[in-house]
Amino acid sequence: MSQWVRFEDDGEERFGCLMGKDILVHTGTMFDDPQPTYVRRPLTAVRLLPPCQPSKIIALWNNFRQLAAKLSVPEPVEPLYLLKAVSSVAAPGAVISRPASYAERIVFEGELGIVIGRICANASDEAAAAAIFGYTCVNDLTASDIIARDKNFAQWARAKSFDGFGPFGPIIATDLDLSGLSVRTEVNGVERQNYPLDDMIFRPERLVSALSKDMTLLPGDLICCGTSLGVGSLKDAASTVSVTIEGIGTLCNTFVQ
Repeated sequence: MSQWVRFEDDGEERFGCLMGKDILVHTGTMFDDPQPTYVRRPLTAVRLLPPCQPSKIIALWNNFRQLAAKLSVPEPVEPLYLLKAVSSVAAPGAVISRPASYAERIVFEGELGIVIGRICANASDEAAAAAIFGYTCVNDLTASDIIARDKNFAQWARAKSFDGFGPFGPIIATDLDLSGLSVRTEVNGVERQNYPLDDMIFRPERLVSALSKDMTLLPGDLICCGTSLGVGSLKDAASTVSVTIEGIGTLCNTFVQ
């Protein structure tokens, strides 16, 4: 398993692979034959950026059996999803502010993210699996009261696309076996979510295959796999939200009212 990061070092954007507490700097592009250099940078000496730059963010709804059962909604026969603005992306460690135009509930959603590594269109499950570069942590923030504000139109994309509402990272883990792994979300140190990835309705390769039949997926595209039990509102003046998945690490951001 490799753990890839993108970072800023003395004003320059670079990328590399984690080697203990250091980053082994690479050249080229992350998704197309990256080449190692002899340069190492301490992780503590750089500023982490979002680990890739997606051309689109796809967010799943109702993709976990336990949550579907709690909501008393049927499990979908095909993926249910929306597109989230790429301008919502925030880096690991970033402070995210409440939008000035919105004063109601904001909800955290700890999730697994899939990062695409090669062009993928009309793919079989096998080809889709080969197109997955790796996995990351996501906090899919949502201005939840906007969704049903207009009874004639559900505003999912608007509710999830405010600036800063799409933090992900801190790394992309390749060749990660998801079996037995869980997503754990803490808010100000208190566990709020802890759900198994084995409960996903659409596994990553099935999900990528289905989406690739609707649109061409490009290297760096991010697919947020949906969330499960335990989502809730951020109520404190400052809330530090941590999303942890073994093998990926912890994505930590602070939301301020």
